Amino acid sequence: MSAPVGALTLGQVARSVANLEASLAWYRDCLDLPLLYRFSTLAFLGLGPTRLLLTEKQPVEAESILYFAVPDLAARQALLEARGVVFRGVAQRVYTHADGAQEWMSFFDDPDGRPLALVEQRAPAAPQVPGRR
Repeated sequence: MSAPVGALTLGQVARSVANLEASLAWYRDCLDLPLLYRFSTLAFLGLGPTRLLLTEKQPVEAESILYFAVPDLAARQALLEARGVVFRGVAQRVYTHADGAQEWMSFFDDPDGRPLALVEQRAPAAPQVPGRR
């Protein structure tokens, strides 16, 4: 019997970009992702415990949507809109869990026109106690 090796965690996500300088500035300055290091046509940004690798290459490839978890979707969307980000529409509730928690999402595009999203999980509303305000 083999020894347990531990749970998998996501260490890095790679995203191709048409222009590294422009995309690095956008992810760093607009989305507030810190630059960890860069070399050649690669830039590594911090995304919590995960690194986001931007790689300059042509053509830019179709890739998975990145969903950025935020504690307050409305506040983050307002901040990004003030920085020039155009959202595809208003935030939408996409799912309500059995316990009443809700998943909310709002979509926007990166500088290469590929979708990104903000996602917020809202805790279920506290039950109302009769006779209390």
